[in-house]
Amino acid sequence: MRPSYIFTSESVSEGHPDKVADRISDVVVDAFLREDPEARVACETLVTTERVILAGEVRAADDKMREIVAGLEDKVRAAIKDIGYAQKGFHWATAHYACHLHAQSADIAMGVDSSENKDEGAGDQGIMFGYASDETAELTSAPLQWSHNILRRLAEARHGGDHRLEPDAKSQVTVQYEDGVPSRILKVLISHQHKEGLTPKDVEAIVKPYALEVLPQGMVTADTEWLVNPTGNFVIGGPDGDAGLTGRKIIVDTYGGAAPHGGGAFSGKDPTKVDRSAAYALRYLAKNVVAAGLAKRCTLQVSYAIGVSRPLSFYVNTHGTGQVDEAKLEALLPELIGGLTPRGIRLHLGLNKPIYERTAAYGHFGRTPEDDGGFSWERTDLVDALKREF
Repeated sequence: MRPSYIFTSESVSEGHPDKVADRISDVVVDAFLREDPEARVACETLVTTERVILAGEVRAADDKMREIVAGLEDKVRAAIKDIGYAQKGFHWATAHYACHLHAQSADIAMGVDSSENKDEGAGDQGIMFGYASDETAELTSAPLQWSHNILRRLAEARHGGDHRLEPDAKSQVTVQYEDGVPSRILKVLISHQHKEGLTPKDVEAIVKPYALEVLPQGMVTADTEWLVNPTGNFVIGGPDGDAGLTGRKIIVDTYGGAAPHGGGAFSGKDPTKVDRSAAYALRYLAKNVVAAGLAKRCTLQVSYAIGVSRPLSFYVNTHGTGQVDEAKLEALLPELIGGLTPRGIRLHLGLNKPIYERTAAYGHFGRTPEDDGGFSWERTDLVDALKREF
């Protein structure tokens, strides 16, 4: 790793069109899991001017299926309302809604379901990554965490009554690293949708104080460059300004480019899909490695074949910061979470619950574990076991 470098990550708000789509897809996941913890969901959402379209494959208990699908429209509209969209071009009450969900492929079901002769298999082939770093309290990448924090604070202000701001927003933080450690923030970029009549200077006067509340003291200096609404105007936004699709913000969802990504999106997928559950499991393992002091940085990779229970490969990289043999970690870590089988992951992390709508904005990682099982992959309950082992 270079001792001195500059790195940038971005985040997008809950009102960004792609995040609206992600949230709606996860509303569908939660609706199915709430009624049937063994439900299967792969839901894609498209949002555009006054239109919401759902498509994908689902499966639930026969006596639940029709009821769940019939109740989705009200849940989708409630989510859009909660985000804050009541605009002429995209309104929670008047947007046209279409649902094209259909039954899951029998061929996929045959490969994934357990039987007398086989354990539950992975829901697809692919590679997944997990990452952790000690550069923030959340044990994740600083530029991404700080970008998330800015937009989360601005959303709190908007929901709290600052009606000058509208839901769509993006942020970007550029950080100078010295000896591999964040030393100062060089640039902060915020583009925020706003009410008609405000200038970029007006918007900067609104958003900058909120951003400063959540950026670490000492990181912002007199030389930090602020760019706010550099296009000059941001009144038309959200799905009216740009169509949104599920799964188009996978780097925002994960590590902001500080770690590799296998390419699979999270939102809209039930936890039998290893794109989601295995990525959560690897974040959990990597975070515990760093929290236990076994490395300052840790990247993990796993691979699967559809219908096959055990991973095809597992890889550990501590980037030269490790205190233990990486080969030993490769042998130990999967066994701490059920061999990294789909069922082992789901049981260990308690993933068959309606906990996914809340993940759709401000990152799936760097969050706080919740009492009902939300963000269970952010726990550090393996630290003692790892310390004993090494």
